[in-house]
Amino acid sequence: MTAWGYLVASIGVLLIGAGAFFAGRTTARRRADRPAGLTVADLMGMVVQSSHDGIAVLNGFGDVVLHNPRAEELGVVRNNRVDDRARRAAELARRDGGLVQVDLSPLEVKGRQPEAVHAEVRVLVENFVVVAASDESEAVRLEATRRDFVANVSHELKTPVGALALLAEAVLDAADDQEEVRRFSAKIMQEATRLGTLVTELIALSRLQGAEKLPVLDTVDVDVVVTEALGRSKLAAESADIEVTTDEPSGLRVEGDRTLLVTALSNLLDNAVAYSPPGSPVTVSRKLVDGFVEIAVTDRGIGIAEDQQTRVFERFYRVDKARSRATGGTGLGLAIVKHVAANHGGEVKLWSLPGTGSTFTLRIPAHPDRDAPTPDPAQQELAATPLGGEL
Repeated sequence: MTAWGYLVASIGVLLIGAGAFFAGRTTARRRADRPAGLTVADLMGMVVQSSHDGIAVLNGFGDVVLHNPRAEELGVVRNNRVDDRARRAAELARRDGGLVQVDLSPLEVKGRQPEAVHAEVRVLVENFVVVAASDESEAVRLEATRRDFVANVSHELKTPVGALALLAEAVLDAADDQEEVRRFSAKIMQEATRLGTLVTELIALSRLQGAEKLPVLDTVDVDVVVTEALGRSKLAAESADIEVTTDEPSGLRVEGDRTLLVTALSNLLDNAVAYSPPGSPVTVSRKLVDGFVEIAVTDRGIGIAEDQQTRVFERFYRVDKARSRATGGTGLGLAIVKHVAANHGGEVKLWSLPGTGSTFTLRIPAHPDRDAPTPDPAQQELAATPLGGEL
């Protein structure tokens, strides 16, 4: 029997039990030796009352004779009156005798209200009709996210693919001009590299997104992660005339995947370099705070406005689209950082001020090692203040 079948049976038992109770209440009163304890009807009533779905039973006049608290939370029942859409669906089910699907989503979503509520309506016994509603908000949001992702990917892939086609055509037209061929070939290589990076990051993000916390954790040396990430970003920093400095080795360790952590920190460094003016400094610091290892990347770049700070971790979102295009950015780097942190049971935090710079802090649970070093309090206080100023 399906969950719906059990639910209908439960409510049917309740109604039949209620009828039997009222019909035989006189007899019941005469029984002095009635056994104590819960009856089947009591148990069924508890099931309905505790159900995650909203349940409402209507009589032949459309009045609510039974409902659970969840029905009020989902907006199916308000002030002991059923939603007009559910009442019309009940009339249709009573007339045709079949199952009726009805959308009971709020017409105006306020606060933490469910965004999408779907219900099934069917006849129970005689003129009684049951409305069973469920919150489908999460499924609707996931579907919207999937559609946006597909649309964004299509748009992002079309740009380099279209550029490659145009550049290839230009090379054919300038086949006799070696200088032009070299120039267009260099641009083809640049677009091909960008396309390859985009595909690689899309694959990495698809593997990370929706994944649970990493099941197999290795002990990872934070100093090794920092060193490897600095190595990956060295060429880009030198090309932009930006000096990346770090604090002293910490000896800190975390539990996780070294490759993913290096990728996340590299993305933060690449962002810091890409959005900083030539000659400005970028710093990397690490510390232990409340059982978490914090790796902070600070730049003196363009900064991020407060209204954009919650969006920078979205896929394909760019603070400065022109600068991102010029540096070959894909708009996926920070999304990957967010998911790497989440998969490790941590988070990524942002402090930023337009015109001053930004500090991205990757927080990962520390390895449970009693011998882990305790950072100097003065160094902790200095590192906790982004950009050397107050928050």
